[in-house]
Amino acid sequence: MNQMDLRRSILLLLTLSFLVSSLHASEGDADPIYKSCLDECEESGCAGKICFQHCKFSSDGKPIDGPWYLQEPLYQKWKQWDCRADCRYHCMIAREEQREKHGDKPIKYHGKWPFQRVYGIQEPVAVAFSALSLAVQFHGWLSFFILMNYRLPLRPDKTTYYEYTGLWHVFAVLAMNFWFWSAIFHSRDVELTEKLDYSSAVALVGFSLILAILRAFNLRDEASRIMVAAPLIAFVTTHILYLNFYELDYGLNMKVCMAMGVAQLLIWGVWAGVTCHPSRWKVWLFVVGGILAVLLRIYDFPPFKGFVDSNALWHAISIPLTCICWSFVEDDAELSTSNLLKKQTDISSLVTRTNRSHYFHIPFADARCFFAMQGYAVSSKSRVFQTSGLCFFSRRSIYSQRLLSNWM
Repeated sequence: MNQMDLRRSILLLLTLSFLVSSLHASEGDADPIYKSCLDECEESGCAGKICFQHCKFSSDGKPIDGPWYLQEPLYQKWKQWDCRADCRYHCMIAREEQREKHGDKPIKYHGKWPFQRVYGIQEPVAVAFSALSLAVQFHGWLSFFILMNYRLPLRPDKTTYYEYTGLWHVFAVLAMNFWFWSAIFHSRDVELTEKLDYSSAVALVGFSLILAILRAFNLRDEASRIMVAAPLIAFVTTHILYLNFYELDYGLNMKVCMAMGVAQLLIWGVWAGVTCHPSRWKVWLFVVGGILAVLLRIYDFPPFKGFVDSNALWHAISIPLTCICWSFVEDDAELSTSNLLKKQTDISSLVTRTNRSHYFHIPFADARCFFAMQGYAVSSKSRVFQTSGLCFFSRRSIYSQRLLSNWM
């Protein structure tokens, strides 16, 4: 390779590196008018007619007008609106006003759409919807908690008949945690709040997928639940560690959340299509709303009047979806509890009326064997045993031709 070819190769590599780096930058970052405003603001402390006390520094780098707590209101400083952040914001707003007069569409600056701040809050509409979703989520969980512990009957050991109660409690905690950090993140986008928002989001979506699989396939035994949950928990944990300690990759996190979100929507949709659950129509509403929410996350459009963008609308859709979700959970808990109690009543009546034989058995697959699985004595003189294939009921003694696999 001669010297001329080497120069051409170096020039080509430099050109490609510039193009690749420009792909990660926003269009507004390269705008010459915006860059000029930003440079002037950081030097003079003024963006147009708006000046910032905390941008005035002496030659030694110290603020001229004293420490920051004497220069800015606390309600703004706790959001870390420093000199550079304020210069970026006001130069961005000024540039977008100029572009709007010329009929140009809004563009992104530093990866973000140009939002209008309100009392230092970066995305006020998204924050409001996040806070409202948090309140609705708490109300739905509280209603479910009261239903399970005070309205529906409990087992003799004071546990609920509904076998997914604990899972829904965990879901509620993760959901409320996500909406809390979502409100904080959209109030002020810094590295810490971004990590907490992304981590809580992927944790919620991952656990929602686990819950969808367990409920749709009606997995009740502990071994099956562990086989489903363990690999998903490991994947979600690894992804959260990657985001927090290796690279905070927004694109990768969005793909992971979308994949798990679409998977659980498919599972719920198929389950609603094959089940005879009386509240399956609520599942259909949830799936349709979830698809709309996914489309809003994919189709990213600029904020209307600087306030409402696709992300804010996604937050708004989540409010009715939360209501539908908890309404179905309560219906599912009531139906499951009612069915289990009815099976117990039927078997109790059957055994009580059986006087001609001391022993009888029914197939394990029969629904009446639920009575035996609960370890419930049919009468004061009766015991219940479960074998690997049959449920045996004895009024006076144990009877089985095979070794009992489980003493109930």
